[in-house]
Amino acid sequence: MIKLSANLGLLWRERPLNEAMQAAAWAGFEALELHFPYDLPSATLKTALDDAGLPLLGLNTAPGQRAGDFGLAAIPGREEEARVAIDQALTYAATLGARHVHVMAGRAQGSAARHAFIEALAYATQQAEGARLIIVIEPLNDRDVPDYFLTDLGLARDLIQAVGAPNLKIMYDCYHRQIMRGDHLSQIKAALADIAHIQFAGAPDRGEPDAGELDYGWLLPAIQDLGYGGLFGAEYRPRLTGKSPTPTHDGLAWMEAWRTRGLLS
Repeated sequence: MIKLSANLGLLWRERPLNEAMQAAAWAGFEALELHFPYDLPSATLKTALDDAGLPLLGLNTAPGQRAGDFGLAAIPGREEEARVAIDQALTYAATLGARHVHVMAGRAQGSAARHAFIEALAYATQQAEGARLIIVIEPLNDRDVPDYFLTDLGLARDLIQAVGAPNLKIMYDCYHRQIMRGDHLSQIKAALADIAHIQFAGAPDRGEPDAGELDYGWLLPAIQDLGYGGLFGAEYRPRLTGKSPTPTHDGLAWMEAWRTRGLLS
């Protein structure tokens, strides 16, 4: 059976976060993911999670304060800001019981950016070790996020080797990898030991996973057959109905179809 987590950075955005958590539980998701929950106190979020009865899988480091920021960890000259963001994310993750923290690289290129990112990841993995947290890095696509430092799965694996920390892993997003390359089973098979979590969305529009270039009803079980035993994170943008996004609940026909096929409990 496939087990799903709901990323509330994109799903149920039409509801307050505590209601979104409840809605995800009612829909049948088994865990939650957050993007940037830092506008709310961690104690408030913990209460909402407990009320929803779902564990938190992961969250991201804050993207940064400047226009165009998409993370800080690979940006030379902003090392202190990056560490502050890492510390903040780790503190929230520990309070909320999260399993992993995604350290966002940011928009930068070159050897200095690589060095900054490696140093930031070394710091993050050291700080996370006592809390038994996994630090994850995610290769994004360069169409949605131009100039993002990490867009290549091979580079992600090289960074893991360079840092040399057992609690540094990859978050593999099928949507991003489809835009950059595709060929998911061979990529995942080669990198499986380094992958902590897998996300999905329709491609190429990042909508619901029941349309587009990928047949997830086939692909996700095939990934499990390779030996992946984790949850699959639904991180998509509900498609437009007219000029407005479809309410998340109205776009969940794909889940019912998967249940009918015996893919979900």
